[in-house]
Amino acid sequence: MTRIRVLVVDDSVVVRRLVTDSLSRDPDIEVVGFASNGRIALAKVDQLAPDLVTMDIEMPEMNGIEAVRALRRNRHTMPIIMFSTLTERGASATLDALVAGATDYVTKPANVGSVQESLDRVASELIPKIKALVPHRAGAAGALPPAGGPAAGAAPAGVPAPRARLAAGAAPVASSAHARRPVVTRQAPAPHPVSAVIIGSSTGGPEALSKVIGALSAPPSVPVLVVQHMPPVFTRQLAARLDRLGPATVVEAADGDLLQPGTVYIAPGDHHLELNRSAGQLRVKLTDGPPVNFCRPAVDVLFRSAVRELGGQLLALVLTGMGADGRTGCEDVVGAGGTVVVQDEPTSVVWGMPGAVATAGFAHRVLPLGEVAPTLESVLARAGSGRPAAAPIGGRP
Repeated sequence: MTRIRVLVVDDSVVVRRLVTDSLSRDPDIEVVGFASNGRIALAKVDQLAPDLVTMDIEMPEMNGIEAVRALRRNRHTMPIIMFSTLTERGASATLDALVAGATDYVTKPANVGSVQESLDRVASELIPKIKALVPHRAGAAGALPPAGGPAAGAAPAGVPAPRARLAAGAAPVASSAHARRPVVTRQAPAPHPVSAVIIGSSTGGPEALSKVIGALSAPPSVPVLVVQHMPPVFTRQLAARLDRLGPATVVEAADGDLLQPGTVYIAPGDHHLELNRSAGQLRVKLTDGPPVNFCRPAVDVLFRSAVRELGGQLLALVLTGMGADGRTGCEDVVGAGGTVVVQDEPTSVVWGMPGAVATAGFAHRVLPLGEVAPTLESVLARAGSGRPAAAPIGGRP
């Protein structure tokens, strides 16, 4: 198998060595060159034609965001992974880079006790992303655990997610080279009210969420709860940016928040987001339980709690992302009579999470990203939105 060719761009010699030594652990990956700033990186990309670029943000002469814009303007389409700091400034710059055309990001090690620990941290986050983003050289896309926000204690890089069983009654629609199994959809569920929309996303998710939330024509008539695999600080920045895009109010969820129609609640990094009924009303519950699917927050945790409190009064959306987080939760949604929609492969950065749901037969529709927001509004309109989730809700339908 041809090795994945990586260009490392960072103005720090120490960081360049750290990234190179971390990637050298994997025989499928080869670092083919270095650049100390964005301007040199542009020339190196033309010279070396790497399969993927890791890019620092703050560099002299031309910073990482400017370099990403220039590469995309010059029609270079290889994945670009930003190497960011876990700070407010770093989070803001990373989101700027994603808007400019970067594919994903990892955070630089902080407060680690040794060089070996730094190497382990970088390898565990970076290698799975590289292999997922360059699948034609590394194997199946999306088969590795997501590294864009797992809590401490994540499994070693390269551990594949467990395979899902095929849901009964699912009919093949098309095949996916990445999933290596047929894509299947379910028959439309019986008409049902919708009291909440639940969304899961990972790699490529910030841009996907921007397009979905920005395309809404009006505030949703029910609460929307989102798990995006991201670390602390980043989720607060993401919520603030999404809040400026469309008619919905977008906030980072806080423990005890009363769920309100028209508001989108983003799970904070390193906390699971759940629904919890208190005094007849639905509220946000944040927990720091063990990672699920190598992640905290985890999509499955949110989806299962939503089914527990609302039964089938749900519309579940699974957008682009690595791994299989959300697959088990979607099985629960389907079993309770709710609706599941997933993003299609051509418009996904990594068709891991949505592909896992679709190939298991738990999706009612598989849609291009541009059709997700209209479908969300259509489902809510047909359902009549059930009863407001912020008001007392009785038993399941």
